[in-house]
Order: sequence, then structure tokens, then C-alpha cells
Amino acid sequence: MIGRAGTEGYRELLPGIRQKTPVYGEKMLLAEFRLAKDAVLPLHTHIHEQIGYLVAGRLRFTIGGEVTLVAAGDSWCVPGGVEHGVDVLEDAVVVEVFSPVREDYLPGKQWR
Repeated sequence: MIGRAGTEGYRELLPGIRQKTPVYGEKMLLAEFRLAKDAVLPLHTHIHEQIGYLVAGRLRFTIGGEVTLVAAGDSWCVPGGVEHGVDVLEDAVVVEVFSPVREDYLPGKQWR
């Protein structure tokens, strides 16, 4: 499977938070997010391990109660079941990998 660049395929999950899934396999999924300044991803948990890379922008990331400022070029790992959330300080682009596959991020599936 090859994922193609472009502006198509994004969906708004929350105000200011758009997501698309370029590619996925049997055990992992790649997601791209476009985040608008001042958007908030509230604290939440899920079973998926999540590894991310901030392509552009700045975020305030809370992972397991620890707050960290994240800048372009930084990366993170959130173990499954650990509470986390994000405050978007600047327009941002994020790429993340989830394992196992997040079924709610598959094309055509309803988010949560």
C-alpha cells in the first residue's frame, strides 16, 4: 500500500484537529494530523501504543501527568493506557504510528 501526499482525505475529529490515514497494515497504522493554533485534544486514554513526530509547530503535551513543550523535530512515545492530551501553541503538523491498528482511524470508519 502506498499513501499519497495531498490535501484530500482529512476529516475533522475535533475543532481545529484534522486527521487522515495515509497507510495502515495488519498491526500498525500511520496517521497525519493538521492542528490549528489554540486547538485542544483533551486528556484521554486508549489501548494503542503511539509514537509521534512533530513536523512543524509547537505543542504542550501532557503524558501521564507530565507536561512538556514540544517543538518541530521532537518525538514521543505514549504507552497504551496512559492518559495524554495536547494544547496546540502554533499551527502544527504531526505524524503518528499506532499499534495495534486504530480501527476508528481507518478510512470510512466513524471516529470514536
